[in-house]
Amino acid sequence: MRRIFTSVVILLVVAGWAVGAEPRVLFEDRFDKQLGDGWSWIREDSSTWRIQDGALEIRVEPGNAATVKNALVRQAPDRAKQKYAVEVTITFTSDPTQQYEQAGITWYHEDKPVFKLVHERIDGELWIIPGRKPAPRKTVQLRLVVDGEQWTAQFREELQGEFQTAEQGKLPPAGKDVISLQCYQGPPDAAHWIRFDDFRIVELAK
Repeated sequence: MRRIFTSVVILLVVAGWAVGAEPRVLFEDRFDKQLGDGWSWIREDSSTWRIQDGALEIRVEPGNAATVKNALVRQAPDRAKQKYAVEVTITFTSDPTQQYEQAGITWYHEDKPVFKLVHERIDGELWIIPGRKPAPRKTVQLRLVVDGEQWTAQFREELQGEFQTAEQGKLPPAGKDVISLQCYQGPPDAAHWIRFDDFRIVELAK
């Protein structure tokens, strides 16, 4: 009986199903000294982004989803073949002052932004969008779970506790999919910077 139990445990570990096992990391970038491989920019302005103190910092400039500057992008894994989560920690280094000032993850499909998971100032308060969940602290970890055409938007403040689900929905059928880190709707006359850290894409069990 002991041999059978041991064999089962070994098989589970090899398959990656052991209790408490970490998910397989498909890509990771902690932005320690430079950008990792595979990133590119939409409307780059090299004077308003930097690697500093072990994180990527981007100035929150005026604009919207159609005109955003310094949108950092990379190709998304094939969601038709695997389920995965996109995670990143973001911090407002200054109190956001503008209506809709925001930062987070945007999903592009066929070169168009079709979805965003962001920390956003609306009517003087900070929220997670979509779902409009209150998130008053300056640092949040965002987690976008993608499974085929289904998405689940999750978050947690200050890296504490379990992830909360903000909203769920549907993406277009898999195609040319790109993940972006970006911020916009910033003030025209003040330098507000967003810190992006601990970006990773992890494979999840179906």
